[in-house]
Amino acid sequence: MLALKLLASHLTREEGADTKRPSIDARVLSRVTNLFIVKKPIELKLDDRRELIIKLETVEKVYDIFISDDIDLILRKSAAEQLAVIMQDIKMHAMVKKLCLTDKIIEYLNECVSQDGEVVECLVQPSLTLLRKVLCADPVLRVSLSQQPSLLTLLFRVSLIFHEDCTVVTEVGALFCLLLFDEVSRMDMWSDNPSNKPSSPSVFSLPVSVSRRYHLPVHVLGHHAVSPYSIVLPLSADCLALKPVSDMLRIAWNLSWYHGSDNLLKQMNSETKIQEFLDTLKLSTEDTLTLKMTHTASGLKDCLHSIVQAAAHREVRAALTRMSFYLLNDRLSFKGGTGPCGITLKSLSWHTTLNRFLQVLPACTEDEKLLIDIIHFLNKLLKEQRKNVSVELLNWLLELLLRHSPNPLLELLVLTESQAREEADDIRTAVRQQLQKELVALFNTLLLSSVALTDRKCLELFYVFQTQLALKLLQCLRVTDAPHFYGLPSLERTLRGMAHLTAFPGWSSHSPFTKPLEICVKYLSGLLEVITSFYVEHGGNAMSFMGKGVTKSTVLCLLHLSHEMMAQAQSSEWMSLWFLPLRSHSEEHATTQQGLAWLIPLWVDRDPEVRFTSLGLGSALTTLETGCVALANSCQNISGGLWGTVVNILLDQSECSMVRREAAFIFQNLLGIPMPSVIIKDYTWQGPCVHDEDSGLSLIGKPALQALLYHCHFYEHLNQMVKHCYLGQYMFDPNCSALNGTSEGNDLNGLDDSFKFWRAPSRMSSQDRDPSSLSTLETMVAASSASAEFQPLVLCTAPLPEASHDQFVAQGQHETASPRLPHDSSLSAPLPRQCVFVTPPLLSAMCSLLDSLLATTPGDTANAFRQARLIELLCSVADATLVETSVQELRALLPASPPVEHTQAQVSFLLEYLSSLSRLLQSCLVVDPDLVVQDELLKPLITNVIRVLTICTKDISDIELISAFYQTWTHLFNLLAALLRKAGPASFPSITMGLARYWATVVDMFCRCVGLSSTCPTLCTASLQFLSLLLTEEAKTHLQDKDKTSLCHSPTMASLLDKTQESQKSLEQLNEVILQCYEGKSSRDVLKRVAVNALMSLLAVSRRAQKHALKAHLIDSCVEQMKHIHAQLNLESLRPGRAALKKKEDGFIKELSIAMQLLRNCLYQNEECKESALEAHLVPVLHALWPWLLMDDSLMQTALQLLCVYTANFPNGCSSLCWSSYGQYPVQAAHRGAPGSSLMLCILKMASQVPLENTAVQQMVFMFLSNLALSHDCKGVIQKSNFLQNFLSLTLPKGGNKHLSNLTILWLKLLLNISFGEDGQQMILRLDGCLDLLTEMSKFKHKSSPYLPLLIFHNICFNPANKPKILANEKVISVLAACLESENQNAQRIGAAALWALIHNYQKAKTTLKNPSVKRRVDEAYSTAKKTFLNSEETPLNAYYLKCLENLVQQLNSS
Repeated sequence: MLALKLLASHLTREEGADTKRPSIDARVLSRVTNLFIVKKPIELKLDDRRELIIKLETVEKVYDIFISDDIDLILRKSAAEQLAVIMQDIKMHAMVKKLCLTDKIIEYLNECVSQDGEVVECLVQPSLTLLRKVLCADPVLRVSLSQQPSLLTLLFRVSLIFHEDCTVVTEVGALFCLLLFDEVSRMDMWSDNPSNKPSSPSVFSLPVSVSRRYHLPVHVLGHHAVSPYSIVLPLSADCLALKPVSDMLRIAWNLSWYHGSDNLLKQMNSETKIQEFLDTLKLSTEDTLTLKMTHTASGLKDCLHSIVQAAAHREVRAALTRMSFYLLNDRLSFKGGTGPCGITLKSLSWHTTLNRFLQVLPACTEDEKLLIDIIHFLNKLLKEQRKNVSVELLNWLLELLLRHSPNPLLELLVLTESQAREEADDIRTAVRQQLQKELVALFNTLLLSSVALTDRKCLELFYVFQTQLALKLLQCLRVTDAPHFYGLPSLERTLRGMAHLTAFPGWSSHSPFTKPLEICVKYLSGLLEVITSFYVEHGGNAMSFMGKGVTKSTVLCLLHLSHEMMAQAQSSEWMSLWFLPLRSHSEEHATTQQGLAWLIPLWVDRDPEVRFTSLGLGSALTTLETGCVALANSCQNISGGLWGTVVNILLDQSECSMVRREAAFIFQNLLGIPMPSVIIKDYTWQGPCVHDEDSGLSLIGKPALQALLYHCHFYEHLNQMVKHCYLGQYMFDPNCSALNGTSEGNDLNGLDDSFKFWRAPSRMSSQDRDPSSLSTLETMVAASSASAEFQPLVLCTAPLPEASHDQFVAQGQHETASPRLPHDSSLSAPLPRQCVFVTPPLLSAMCSLLDSLLATTPGDTANAFRQARLIELLCSVADATLVETSVQELRALLPASPPVEHTQAQVSFLLEYLSSLSRLLQSCLVVDPDLVVQDELLKPLITNVIRVLTICTKDISDIELISAFYQTWTHLFNLLAALLRKAGPASFPSITMGLARYWATVVDMFCRCVGLSSTCPTLCTASLQFLSLLLTEEAKTHLQDKDKTSLCHSPTMASLLDKTQESQKSLEQLNEVILQCYEGKSSRDVLKRVAVNALMSLLAVSRRAQKHALKAHLIDSCVEQMKHIHAQLNLESLRPGRAALKKKEDGFIKELSIAMQLLRNCLYQNEECKESALEAHLVPVLHALWPWLLMDDSLMQTALQLLCVYTANFPNGCSSLCWSSYGQYPVQAAHRGAPGSSLMLCILKMASQVPLENTAVQQMVFMFLSNLALSHDCKGVIQKSNFLQNFLSLTLPKGGNKHLSNLTILWLKLLLNISFGEDGQQMILRLDGCLDLLTEMSKFKHKSSPYLPLLIFHNICFNPANKPKILANEKVISVLAACLESENQNAQRIGAAALWALIHNYQKAKTTLKNPSVKRRVDEAYSTAKKTFLNSEETPLNAYYLKCLENLVQQLNSS
């Protein structure tokens, strides 16, 4: 921190600092700590060639280009890079020295750090490389430049500007090494025999000690592992005779002789003494005692033996003191781990030794003192083992605390009536108070140690202990009926214990005799009694002399109690128990008022923690509608009422962030209750009420809310809050008076800094419970007002202005009067010059508040967002770099890194903000997508989101931080999914490119998220939904752009999934975890449906996914599942009870549909998978299910889609439909027909009977038949079934309708596929009147397929056997000839090709086609085509058309 201050001072005080880049602030300096720790250090090695490779004239020309201001920057950059290569040769350095290269480089660097220096940024990297090579070979220049501080600050500014460019940062670091270590690098300074001759240019090297001490960004040679100036003192001859030396040698000799202290101690304790060496090496009595005392195991055993054999209290206390010192030694020697003392105690039966002192009540003062020492030792032991506490220790303690009477540890908490009445001396009183203090401290530590408990027995004991301790502490609180005479230390101690206890959910629910709500009500009564007796009735802490710890602990207990009562109460009737009768100070006999008015003075307490906690209590109470109404009624006598009060605190620039954050939560809760737009009688919640005294107008509800926000300049203030958000870690001034001195608050059990251990209730979502971020003691960061220079950011508390309590006392105005503030109010005034930095947790709360405002008044709030540009500002705060840097610090802690707790808190704050922001953006997408869909906002937002999603948390051990990451990732996935839903075309390219940039990490991230299906199902669901939407959006984009020529070469998900090799194993793992998620869940699990959708999308896009599904036997399992469903449906149909049957059938139908859809996507364009489906007997299974498919149109449509995909380009699959299912599938359908029937006949029968209104099924049937029409076997079945006769019964359009019906088009497509084969053409020609009907149909048009009849004629004309029938039909010839005169080129090509096919090798066709009308059309078409194509670009289709006409003309003109 001191180094940052010095750097900031140098940078801000240098000449012209205001005109230089970058502007120095905390965010810029936060990345300085590890800036020059690089991954790839530079090799400082130059070449010394014998001959010059490059001519000196060439070097001069390159240099002239580099320094010329008239030449383009690109050329100058290229020249600099060439010079850098040339300077690798030392012989070239003399040339550039004459040309003043160094001065020009420094000039460029100065130009770069100026305000408009972005222009020359491209020259920086090669210039730095040039300067490094020159300095490396020139010691004289190094000495000169190292004496220029301006150059060092210049280089440092360059590194700050290019902090993301590792190349530039490494070059600057190398220059710093050359300049800063110049003096120690010169050999003549270190040489033992310095030469008088000037040293020749030598290799830059550093002492070995420097290389070892610093993380240098360069590789350098080392010299002088030991300094030549170090003095080695000769060993004195009399040294061995000194007593310390002889003692050390004697102990070392014995330890070595007996192979360690354990064997030595055994030998010392044994009865047989064997003299094995000289008396001078024999251990003395002092040595023996020292070894026994310093050896932990031996010392502890001796302590326990002393306790067992003790005859007086003093001996036991002395042994306990020694044991405490062993614990202290562990703490000092083994920070963060278990030391020898802790390990030894686990193996010793010390519980039995101390047990006898803890089972009886102390009879005298000496007994109490001994008990104090024992409890103090237990407390220390628990603290040392808090991170890895022994379950055996906890079990022993809890069983001891829960034993039946006598139970000294719990009973001593409360003085008996006799003890309270007896007149004890001062010593006895002090001892008893100390005993109670130690007991409370032990219980607090025990509560904290039990947070991470997993042992079931221990947990059950702990739950019972919680409630028993709660009842005992309640007795301590109610020890007297006169609360004015409480002893403040005792009261504060009791309340501190209550605060620790009530922080655990369910603390009141484990008493066999008392109901939880009854305990809560007793607690509430006692705590409210403390508040009213010591605070409210004395006018708050302005007039009360009560310690601030009492107020803080009491309010914190009330906050915990509110959450406990919400959990335990069955209804909201408990809210009335929080109401207190408050007596007016002005009138002694004034009427009392029930309500929550006692809470308001706490909101303006001088202690920010009290303000924060009391507002948190208000936030908790207002989560219920009754709480909102009660709090609003209690604020009727306050100017502005509840709404004005909350807004006032929220927008108060002098208030700390944690207080304003809770005010934002209260505001958000108030908005959660529906409010009217006009006054409605007998309506419980009217919302804010605004009255204009000048005009006499009153507003209520939503209009009043808008007026209040407008009057307070709410969005303007929010704009400034976002701009002044401080995202770095909080730095504390060591000279701050708040940190001087010691207090009990520094103890773990103290509550003066309790908020760093306290977790606020989560407000992230109603569906999930995010771990709230750590609350901090002070969160207002203020800049120094003494000067304009940079000062360290100091966290300090800012009390409210003088009018603390008085500004909220009754002023005779009802809430409906006016929430207007004076014109000089801070709400209406511009921001003060001393800007207050806000924290990410406050911005998180503001995002949640804005989300509620958007839900309450969508249109007005969206317009306000747009005018204030709030969304852009809020998104600019979300920077993934900060999270990545902090996580990197957690994963690899460096010596200069801040404490782990601080870094974890910062990451938690940033993650909470990202979650709140993502929910706000999702609401914006619903209300007005244009707020988010902006190029300048969307691309960086998506990039940041993907970077946060791909952060590796593998080495993070903190469970709560990992949970925070999971919750944030869930919200970010939901945000990306919302972008795809609401703005797919705009967001899809950016999302795809962002994923492609981090593709390998993205796949690993998906694998991890999907793998958390059991531990974090919300994250698994969100990731799968996003993946499914992403692949679906790509499919939509592909369908929309397939007819367009796309110039964009951005990667697609299909290419990423199938063509990337580096992440192939991860992709296989992704497929595996999705399959496991699908197969491992029950059909009723929502997660299974999400996994199905993702699996369907993945199979439809990725060939690798299909291959993996085939290996995983997905096809076989789906077919088996279909068989099982068929059996279940048949079984259920035989049972009575139609309602139950219908419900079960619906479940089976859904499972059947899912299985068929999975099969459909798995078989899509994959012949290997289709072969597997053929082997699994897919067609017989569908044939057996056919009666059930006929009962459900959607199911039938899914089955037909599956069959279409299965038969596409798969002749074997088509043939399988013609087979009889008899004998291939054991379960026969009751209504399937004769054993010899096939699924093909069922399809033909349905196609003949499909009603016209069922267009979807009708279209799928004919698409399926069109696939089958390409198969020889299927065409044979079609011919035998006389199915084509149905074509002749089609009716043509009548009247003015010139378009064919959809059914007719489907028939034409089917006939077209049939016409591709000779056997199919014969089938068409055998239909009487088919050619005439096709001729008539060719006169009508259809948008999607206008030339189907012509294509059918075209195909038939190519078969020689068909030509006589075509020539015999004049209508067909006329239609084909008329095509040559068509305006459409496709029709022209079809007609010309058909006529050429007719006349080719068929003499009779020449006679027919020499008809003058046909020949004239051919000649005109040929003439027109030659003219047209002569002046246009030749294409294959045009060339083919011209060739057809040429051959036609030649054939018709030949004899």
